[in-house]
Formats: sequence, structure tokens, C-alpha cells
Amino acid sequence: MLNLYITRHGETIWNTEKRLQGWKDSSLTENGVENAKLLGERLKDTEFDMIYASPSTRARMTAELIKGDRELIIREEENLREINLGEWEGRTHNDLEEAYPEEYHAFWNTPHLYKTKSGEDFYQLQARVKKVLTRIIGEHKDVNVLLVTHSVFIKALLAHCKNAPIEQLWAPPFIHDTSLTIIEVNNGKVDIKLLEGDISHRSDVH
Repeated sequence: MLNLYITRHGETIWNTEKRLQGWKDSSLTENGVENAKLLGERLKDTEFDMIYASPSTRARMTAELIKGDRELIIREEENLREINLGEWEGRTHNDLEEAYPEEYHAFWNTPHLYKTKSGEDFYQLQARVKKVLTRIIGEHKDVNVLLVTHSVFIKALLAHCKNAPIEQLWAPPFIHDTSLTIIEVNNGKVDIKLLEGDISHRSDVH
């Protein structure tokens, strides 16, 4: 059985400033670094066959912190990137809601109707999700694999694994930074375990 351990990168400066990141980047905050270290401690006894990370610096740095002293190479995977938000990237939620009211509303409320001229829609993102998931499942058998990626990517992955329509993309759980989701793949059957978006390792959880 293949176990996929899936996490979002640690908190970034742009996260705290309520800016959308997409393919652009910002540095991890001290809190983001701490949470990544805490997840690494939580997973210290888990043997991983491979660690895949989005090429974004925030994801790569999170992967390094989780990896710790393991003698593993982190493999960058383009298809683990966040949804491409085009001209929205680096701008605040308030700014975007004012400048693009219809598109912004669709993004968060009717994702199946969201369209963009400068980035990806959710169907394009989910095509990437299916592509990378199929390849990883094909390359790894009966091992543990860590994926370090992004919140919207993880939501699209969960929707795919649940056979849920894009309309339900934003259904719970919320994907916090360094949250952990574990998916089992057994004879091609994908099963989301009880652990979904879990943040019990974080110091700010009481």
C-alpha cells in the first residue's frame, strides 16, 4: 500500500498580509518555520521513499525543514505548483474584490464558473492534479511519499480523490499551513484516511 503524506507549505509573509501568491513567492515567517519544524518532529519516525515539493521557495523550504537529517533528495515537481493566479498574484484580497468583483466572487463561491485570462481556472488545476497523482502512484508501491504543496492544489486533490465536483472545491476542511492529510492507495484505489487537514502538531493549537 502506498501512503501519500500531503502538506501545505508554512505560513508566509504574504499570507499574513492577505496577499494571493499563486506562482509568485514570499518568505516563510518565523511561525511558518516553527510549524514546519513541528511537523518534521511529528513525522520524524516515518520512513519516506521520496519527498516531492512544488518548486516555489516556500514549499521547498518547508520540505527541507520537514526532511531534517534524512538522506533524501527533494524532487521538485512542477505540477505541484499552486494554481496560477496571473495578474492577481501579489495583490490583497480587498484590492481584488474591489477591482474584480464578479471574478473574485466566482473564485470563492462558484469555482466551477471562475474564468481568467491570465492564469488557470480550477479545471486546468485539477488536470495537473490528476497528472501528477497518476505518475506518483505509478512510480511508487508500498512506501510512504511526502508531497509539499499548496492550499488550493490540496483542495483540488481532495475533490478529485472524493469524486466531488469543482462546485464543492471549498468544502471543509480548511487547509492551514503545514496541515497534514494522509491518502492511502491500495491496488489503484484511493482512500482518504481520517487524517485530513490535521494541525494537531502546531504550537498554536490548544
